[in-house]
Amino acid sequence: MLHGKGTLLTIDLTEREPREEDVDDVLESFVGGRGLATKLAHDRIPFDADPLGPENRLYFSSGPLQQSQMSFTGRMNATAISPLTDGIRSTNAGGFLSRNFVETGHIAVEIVGESDELLAVHVTDDGVEFEEVPELEGAEVSATSEYVEGVRDLGAEHLVTAGPAGENEVRYACVMTSDTRAFGRGGLGAVMGAKNLKTMSFDGDSAPEIEIPDVQMDVHRDAAQSDDSMKRQGTTGGTEFINDNFSLPTRYFTEFSFEDVEHIGGDAVEEKKYKRGTCSQCAFGCKLPTRDEETGLETEGPEFETVFSFGSNAGVGDIVDVMKSNELCDELGLDTISAGVTVSAYLKSEDEFGNAELVHELVEKIGRREGVGDLLAEGVDRCHDELGVENWTSKGLEFAAHDGRAINGQGLSYATSNSGADHMYSEILGAEYSGELDPEGLEGKAPFLVESENSAAFKDSGVLCAFSSDYATEERIEELFGADWDELLEIGGRIVELERHFNNQRGFDRSDDDLPYDLPDFEQALDEYYAERGWNQDGTVPESRISGDESAASAD
Repeated sequence: MLHGKGTLLTIDLTEREPREEDVDDVLESFVGGRGLATKLAHDRIPFDADPLGPENRLYFSSGPLQQSQMSFTGRMNATAISPLTDGIRSTNAGGFLSRNFVETGHIAVEIVGESDELLAVHVTDDGVEFEEVPELEGAEVSATSEYVEGVRDLGAEHLVTAGPAGENEVRYACVMTSDTRAFGRGGLGAVMGAKNLKTMSFDGDSAPEIEIPDVQMDVHRDAAQSDDSMKRQGTTGGTEFINDNFSLPTRYFTEFSFEDVEHIGGDAVEEKKYKRGTCSQCAFGCKLPTRDEETGLETEGPEFETVFSFGSNAGVGDIVDVMKSNELCDELGLDTISAGVTVSAYLKSEDEFGNAELVHELVEKIGRREGVGDLLAEGVDRCHDELGVENWTSKGLEFAAHDGRAINGQGLSYATSNSGADHMYSEILGAEYSGELDPEGLEGKAPFLVESENSAAFKDSGVLCAFSSDYATEERIEELFGADWDELLEIGGRIVELERHFNNQRGFDRSDDDLPYDLPDFEQALDEYYAERGWNQDGTVPESRISGDESAASAD
């Protein structure tokens, strides 16, 4: 079966020492990307580690498809314990980093310990260099990129960077790459910040050779020839459809549609788009470089989730205002979903919906933990009581736009996800929007959800973009990886199970698989979900399903 190649590079920031080791045995079972990182994290991070302490480990990992010429493969994975959810978290980012990463000869990099000085770490196929960078303290993301380009002649596409939000340990800080692409949800930028790691660069010419089947060119050709509306409007293309037919959460989830949707939706974004945007090797080109001629504001995006979080949910009906929020988050290194939802919670508490100037002021304060921003930097789960608003999170993660009150299977997905309210953890929302599944009710959806979660976990190990499904079909994926679909789903299931087991050891159980709203037959659907996975009815993984060696290694 096709899997990644390369070594694991461990970088000890405390001792400032690198070491390499072979991980072929793990790659044979877990392919790469999220699977590789989840297995390593499960076995190497103490179950009781503080997410912001030196015992937490941060993994960057690639997969076999990053050495293809195929569209939808310009992505890679990051994994650690989340400072926001307190559970294991994997997230992936697009852009142009992944090819530069694999050229170092490593399939994964593991960051351990913490530095007593702010560091830049430079990884090449010749070794690792540690550079103290006190001058970058508090530097925004693009300024950090400019510094590295000046001293190393490497552009932003070679970097992973913690912005000011990461340095200040904002619990939903991103790791940024290519300046505008984010390892977005769960606060892994704060993990970098806690380790005093400002930025890392990757460069080389030593990617291991991997033979990728010719079907890759069929996928690439179809992506190039497609007239999909995402090429024009990215993920915002469905904004008005969702608003009119399902739910676009508005004014901190108190309303189900937004009266100014046409001013922040796909057409509004397309009007501001001024050039084509893409990721490495991808002919699909769904990214959104946008510019407002009147103000001179340039950013990349906003995507649909940002249109929701800083638009409808904040009561803001001007796309330029949403673009400004997007740009601030990119520079500070903030997840736009968690940041926007947390800001919207504050707007509700102060009856200030629609106040775009206040929104931008709050984003700045959050990124630098100034004034009320210090409270909001903790996220909704930790600050909602003080604000006097409802807790719109699951497992501490702020909700995405796809409203489980309208598409109930997605609501179940938010509850079962090991990452919390993450719309990318499964692929069930697409089936409910399209009508493949009735959006109402949960009857019979548990088996579909299990397969959907397993599919997403496997693709995150490939690493394959979630927007590839119409082009990288099940049959083509089977040909690419040299295995049947059920075998690939089994790999995904093992990844989900390792995540769940790790979280169980940190105290997570059925009581955490919860929502702030009621769904019909929810408890019965949870029973069916656990049974389908072979788990206990309290939401825990039986120890018999996890080898004694794995458990012992994790407990050490």
